[in-house]
Formats: sequence, structure tokens, C-alpha cells
Amino acid sequence: MSDIDKSIARIVESYKAAVFAKDVPALMRLYDPAVRVFDAWGVWSYEGIEAWQRTAEGWLHSLGTERVKVSFDEARTVGSPDFALHSAIVTYAGVDADGQPLRAMQNRLTWVLRTSGHVLRIVHEHTSAPIGFEDSKAILQRDAASK
Repeated sequence: MSDIDKSIARIVESYKAAVFAKDVPALMRLYDPAVRVFDAWGVWSYEGIEAWQRTAEGWLHSLGTERVKVSFDEARTVGSPDFALHSAIVTYAGVDADGQPLRAMQNRLTWVLRTSGHVLRIVHEHTSAPIGFEDSKAILQRDAASK
């Protein structure tokens, strides 16, 4: 495993842990202060860490006793220790207080990362989902034929 792959793996694990713990400060440490986020939900873009933090707080605090388990599939990384691109199919699975599954959805995720303060941080995040031709609705679960 290359150094860049190790760095990205640490970021992925930190992301998963922060989301599951609903730890917004830990999640925000993964992002550059000037981050730009193209999220798939409701807003065209979030400019800067403050805007993204408010959104993350709203999401994670709205969960009550539920938690979200995040998994990354089909991940690909290209880059160097100073600049990298990481893409994956990400599943966000809601679980109840006992860890029982409630629901899940998938997104396509792309991160652009660069070194900031001697640490690789996310400077751009883009999430998306394909739109169905028949009904113009987001497709939030891949079927077997899509893999």
C-alpha cells in the first residue's frame, strides 16, 4: 500500500468514526477551512468550513438516538502526498440505538485533497446520485446490474 493510500485510508476511517460518533469537530478536522462542498441535498453548494459545519451539525444532531454507519466501496485514489483525488460509492446506513438497521442510501462521492498544515485535508467534496430517465428521481440504491 502506497503512502497516499495509507493517508486516504486514515481519512476514510476518521470520517466513518466521526459520523458514527456524531462528532462534528472531528469530522470538520478532515476538511480545509476553504472547503467547497457540492452536496446532493437541497443546496447548490457550501462555501467554507463554517457553512459545511452548520450543515453537518444539522444532519448529525437531527438523528436523535440513531447513528449512521458509513461504508466505502469501489474506492479509487490517485495523487501524491500533497494532492490527491479519492472517489467511491458510499453507503450511509441508519441504525437504531441497538445497532439494528433502519434504512440505507448510496451516493457517489469524490474528494479532492491537498496538504494543509502538514496534513492531507478535503478541499472539495462532491456527492451525487444518478437521476432516473423515467421519473427524474434520484437513484439512491445501486442494483446488481449497475456494479
